[in-house]
Amino acid sequence: MPDAEDVRRIALSLPDTTEQVAWNMPTFRVAGKMFATLPEDETSLAVRCPKEERDELVLAEPAKFWIASHEAQFAWVRARLSALEEDELRDILADSWRQAAPSRLLEAYPELGVPTGD
Repeated sequence: MPDAEDVRRIALSLPDTTEQVAWNMPTFRVAGKMFATLPEDETSLAVRCPKEERDELVLAEPAKFWIASHEAQFAWVRARLSALEEDELRDILADSWRQAAPSRLLEAYPELGVPTGD
């Protein structure tokens, strides 16, 4: 079961990623654009996720994913760290990173894939 330190380690291993405290919580940004946060008591994470995919995730795995009420209008989803495996966490963070990364980084790191969202 991954924890906040695993989130930090994996997120910061992604190109041009920095950590910054905002709203009293750690946030992770690529080229200045936020792609992940560790809200509440760092037992979950919030990541970018296209709304269509987010809704499907929540319906398919409600014990793992949910939408915070104040984020409902945004393309973000929450995931419980206790419900994830480390490989899944890595994939979730990389996908969110791709959605926020500028094209110059996506082109420079093709091994990280291309955005799957809008």
